[in-house]
Amino acid sequence: MDRQERVVRELLDAHGRTYADEAGIRLKDTPQPLYRLLVLAQLLSARIRGSIALATARALHEAGLRDPRRMADADWQERVDALGRGGYRRYDERTATQLGEGAELLNERWRGDLRRLRREADGKVSELRHLLQEFPGVGPAGADIFLREVQGVWPEAAPYLDAKALQGAERLKLPKDPDRLTELAGRTDPAVLAAALVRAAVDQDVAEDTLRRAA
Repeated sequence: MDRQERVVRELLDAHGRTYADEAGIRLKDTPQPLYRLLVLAQLLSARIRGSIALATARALHEAGLRDPRRMADADWQERVDALGRGGYRRYDERTATQLGEGAELLNERWRGDLRRLRREADGKVSELRHLLQEFPGVGPAGADIFLREVQGVWPEAAPYLDAKALQGAERLKLPKDPDRLTELAGRTDPAVLAAALVRAAVDQDVAEDTLRRAA
């Protein structure tokens, strides 16, 4: 095993967990987990700690706001309160509005099912990324987060290693070529690889500890 393979193996052993899994989302190609992933991607894309975004995704689920119909039917204050319980207070009012509007859009345009959005994209990842940004509060960063996480169940998106994931590869002195990185990761789900690389990008300690253990 060469140095690059050791680095990837150490990274995956310590940090190989998707953000969806950490948020309690058992991701499958079915409407509810896909919707919960969309909400998580929106929360994670804000300028707020990832741990708060993850806690807030769990709080929304616990409040019953786990599908677009329930999210749209909830009143604004219910959404604000659930966001607050997760610690998402800095953006709670604006995000509560965006979540309601986004749920209505999903219900009206894609009948509450993101698989219909996928079919509309017709296998084109660039079109998927564009359509995801139709949702209020989901910009380029949010679309990238969604696609990084969903690639395990929407394989046409794989390997989806965006600029943030490749920043992690650079910190770890790994190649910045997505195909080479997935090759180094072997049979690892590309979503797991992407999440681990992002953790190295956002946390210098993760990168330094990984390099130390792989030395």
